Amino acid sequence: MGGMPGSARLRDSEILRTITRKQAEGGRLYGAISEAPAIALDAWDLLSCVEVTCHPQFTYRISCLWIVTSNVHKDRLLTTSRGPGTAMEFALSFVEQLYGKEKSEEIEKALVMPTKGGSELGRQEYNAVDWTFTNRPSVLVPIANGSEEMETVIIVDILRRASVNVVVASIEEELEILGSRKVKLVADKLIEDAAKSTYDLIILPGGMPGAERLGLCEPLRKLLREQALSNRVYGAICASPEIVLEPQGLLKDKKATAHPSFSSKLGDQSDVYAGVVIDGKVITSKGPGTAMEFSIALIDKLYGHDRARGIAQGMVYNYTEVLSDY
Repeated sequence: MGGMPGSARLRDSEILRTITRKQAEGGRLYGAISEAPAIALDAWDLLSCVEVTCHPQFTYRISCLWIVTSNVHKDRLLTTSRGPGTAMEFALSFVEQLYGKEKSEEIEKALVMPTKGGSELGRQEYNAVDWTFTNRPSVLVPIANGSEEMETVIIVDILRRASVNVVVASIEEELEILGSRKVKLVADKLIEDAAKSTYDLIILPGGMPGAERLGLCEPLRKLLREQALSNRVYGAICASPEIVLEPQGLLKDKKATAHPSFSSKLGDQSDVYAGVVIDGKVITSKGPGTAMEFSIALIDKLYGHDRARGIAQGMVYNYTEVLSDY
């Protein structure tokens, strides 16, 4: 994995170096993303005579001559990739190598990832209003056992890259929750403590049964009702628009989208095929494959196109600035 100083710490692990060299010498798959090809693999002499890609800001650190600019590049046993914005494509490349193209396409569909060159998962904005705040914006991201890990982490990560004050709150009895894919996440606060404050935005990840558990949490339900009554921003992704927002009337007269498996009960079906839908101060999205677009759209609304574009570029993500306003 990439990241700094994480990549340097990986490089300095003698145990990891030994494991990775044995993997390569044993004819088994190995790979790295973002800064790690330049910082770790190159230091371990595992990039000789192969084509490689990495984060654009670290290509100068690679000693081999065969540097390419593709988002994901496979050369024999080695797979490398450029950054957070290419991480899903990177992961799916291993699924394809291990289990075949059919399995990779099955997972890609479940994640609701845009097809290459496709426009069916674009963004739409209606009843556009400015999201302006006098101070640093504060965002509540509630999580539960069964919340979708990728959506949670991507939303929190990108908002924090923009210096947004993000509070992750567990609705369970403990700070640690177990996500829908059995990944452990640790919240900042319990929902009872988080509910003592007000937030500029409340953003709900999806995942099942996490969305159901969020929808049954009375402190969160109260926060969402107050958020709507106070004309503050709220939103959700994946299953949560239908499971949490719709039953509380929080999408009444609002255009919205959700995961294809959880969009049939949305009151307005006109934009359920869009990847991200913004209607005034409500924002919704489809799933893990649109979580990055969703998160950068939040930055766009909070800070403008330039800030959103800069963060997207740093993650090697192709973010489309233009929204269709109606």
